[in-house]
Amino acid sequence: MRAPSFRALAVALSLVLPMVHSTPAFAASASELNAESRKVLNKLVADVPAAKALNSKAVAVLVFPSITKAGFMIGGQYGEGVLYKGGKPVGYYSTGGASYGLQAGAQTYGYAMFFMTQKGLNALSAQKGFEVGVGPSVVVVDEGMAKTATTKTMTDDVYAFVFGQKGLMAGVGIQGNKITKIKK
Repeated sequence: MRAPSFRALAVALSLVLPMVHSTPAFAASASELNAESRKVLNKLVADVPAAKALNSKAVAVLVFPSITKAGFMIGGQYGEGVLYKGGKPVGYYSTGGASYGLQAGAQTYGYAMFFMTQKGLNALSAQKGFEVGVGPSVVVVDEGMAKTATTKTMTDDVYAFVFGQKGLMAGVGIQGNKITKIKK
C-alpha cells in the first residue's frame, strides 16, 4: 500500500481543522467547566448502576463532559475536564489525540474515568501526562458490562464510561488519548 502524499495530507487537514475549530470542546472558565462536569457525572451515576457503585469507591473521578472528534483520513480530538477527589474539584485536565486511517466525520462525546487505585491516580500525575493504553489498565465499560458489573467483579485500576455520543463518525475509543494537567 502506498503512503499518502504530502498534498493529500494537507488537503485532509484543511477539511478537518475547520470542523474541530467550529465546535470548541472546552469551557470558557473553571466554574463553567466544573458545572458541566458535575452535571454529566451526576447523570451518569443516576442512570448507570455500575457507575454509581464505582463512584462510591473511587479514589478520584476525572470527567470530560464534551470532547470534539473530527477526521478525514487524519483526525483529532480535544476536550477539557475536571478531576474530583472526595467530591471536590482538585484539578483541570485536557485530553487530546490524533489518528490516521480510514475515517471521516465529526462527533462530540464525553467520558468519565473512575480511578479505583492510588496507583492509577498516580499515573495521572506523571510528569508528561497520562497516556491511555500505557501504564495502568483502563477498562472501557460498555452497556452490557455496565448492567452486570459490581465492585466485587471490577478489580482494575481505572474504568472509563463513554457517554453522550452525537454526530457522524464510526466508533469512539479513548486508546491513544493523552491527558495533561492544565491551569484554569
